[in-house]
Amino acid sequence: MNLLVPNLGSTSLKYQILEMPGEAVLAKGKLERVTDYGGALECIATAGIPIDAIALKAVHGGPDYRGTFLVDAGVLAAMRRYLAAAALHNAIYLAAIDGFEKAMPGLPIVCAFEPEFHSTMPEYARLYGVPAEWRAEGVVKYGFHGASHQFIAGRVREMLGRNPKLVSCHLGGSSSICAIAGGHSIDTTMGFSPQSGLENATRSGDVDVFAVLYMMERRGWSVEEVRRQLAQASGLAGLSGIAGGDVRDLEAAAAAGNRSAALALAVFVYQVKKTIGAYAAAMGGIEAIAFTGGIGENSARLRAACCEGLEFLGVQLDRERNEAGAGDRPVSTAASPVTVLALATNEELIVARRAWEVLEGRAR
Repeated sequence: MNLLVPNLGSTSLKYQILEMPGEAVLAKGKLERVTDYGGALECIATAGIPIDAIALKAVHGGPDYRGTFLVDAGVLAAMRRYLAAAALHNAIYLAAIDGFEKAMPGLPIVCAFEPEFHSTMPEYARLYGVPAEWRAEGVVKYGFHGASHQFIAGRVREMLGRNPKLVSCHLGGSSSICAIAGGHSIDTTMGFSPQSGLENATRSGDVDVFAVLYMMERRGWSVEEVRRQLAQASGLAGLSGIAGGDVRDLEAAAAAGNRSAALALAVFVYQVKKTIGAYAAAMGGIEAIAFTGGIGENSARLRAACCEGLEFLGVQLDRERNEAGAGDRPVSTAASPVTVLALATNEELIVARRAWEVLEGRAR
């Protein structure tokens, strides 16, 4: 079976076509300035590789959709219900599903929801201190970037030959950290929405909800205006004043003496270090830290900054390995009690595996 696995952006579509269950990559590419997802699908199909099903890395489907499901009316209704929690993400995927169904009617579409890997979090790590009626409406911690953290857990197991107490740091335009014990997620920084946790490129990360209410009352802002500011003008962009909040731009600006850019990076690094320490406490110690994502994999400077001061936990970074190496590798010293790794993630492979299991089960 050939699975098309699209990774959707607001105007872009990266994709892989994988032959399952062999996992061979038959094609991969990226389309820019996408305005019609059905047209994008037809463009991909012109490559001549037959597509048997589509597997999507969906974001938020609420408490009833934390796993992998064939798209049906229930899946679509849940994604619409949780639009407010993942407005940009869910809207993109709903539009894509509609476009795909119109372009290729009858083609199976599978949604692998990001919280799936985090379904093993214990209840005490999942609950918020809110009234029961909030929880009845689905207000609990879901966690996101599940496919990435799941892939990293498996890759670390392959490299170390065991399942260590692992802190997986997916750092990029969207960032989250996950505590993984025995190969299972036990806590993660994103909660009810991808808005929470670490500062992202343009998303605020954690903020006191009463500060939001205060600003709404003081300025008379609407819900939509506050949502726009917190999702598109906050995070590293809001801290630095640099549009887009790209860490590469911030590092260049900081090197040129831009204090706001340097401060934004310091805030981000502090939150990463603090979270690693918190997850060490949650797991009773750590044995490995993995850095992935556009920043985690590629920024030696940021990896070093995030590890600085963690020597008391057993972290010993190897400067040469960290700065000069390439590919999946340890960047800690050979004697370091905690193995630190720089890794490439592969969310598409995890999505394809999950979708294959669902489709194979349906075919039996």
